[in-house]
Amino acid sequence: MATRINTFLDTIGQGVKPNMFSINIEWPSDLGENSSPTDDKNLINVLCKSAALPASNLGVIEVPFRGRTVKIAGDRTFDTWTATFFNDKEMKVRTYFEQWLESMNTHEGNYSPSFLPSKDSGYMATVKVKQLEKHGVEGGKILRQYNLMHAFPTNVSQIDLAYDSNDQVEEFSVEFQYSYWLVDGTEKSDLEGEQGTVFGSTQTIKLWSNK
Repeated sequence: MATRINTFLDTIGQGVKPNMFSINIEWPSDLGENSSPTDDKNLINVLCKSAALPASNLGVIEVPFRGRTVKIAGDRTFDTWTATFFNDKEMKVRTYFEQWLESMNTHEGNYSPSFLPSKDSGYMATVKVKQLEKHGVEGGKILRQYNLMHAFPTNVSQIDLAYDSNDQVEEFSVEFQYSYWLVDGTEKSDLEGEQGTVFGSTQTIKLWSNK
């Protein structure tokens, strides 16, 4: 029994903890001077209460054959990605997301400004979700990084207000749509940069691409 426990402990180590994570958003460059959160990108990371490592689904095509159903792989789909944020005292984070949505479709006029579905000069951006490990390096070692490609928000949730809501900090959720995700594996500290080694070499693992 002792041998089995030792083997288990050696294998799992500290395990991967869901509270060790960080997110980064490469904000669209065309959001405008008043809404550009580039200088406050660390604020987004600090105030993110919860997020998720993205899912990936593969559809199934069912083909009837001689009284049986043969299943073959279908198209890949990617679920909506959601993150929850604390509302800061100046409501900066919420304002950034609201203005991002406004840039895609205005509230009053119901039109889209000159904002194209492009990552370089449009409303799409890359969202990076990093799974961290407790480590001797400040900030934690990045175990795995998911890059949500061509992402944009589609919903900023309401914030409930009530007289009896004591000892609480306001929270809100933001839902994102994206085309696909890629994986980066690194061995560097989160504070040292985002490029690292993947299985001994510096590269990006492409799990799916439309190229």
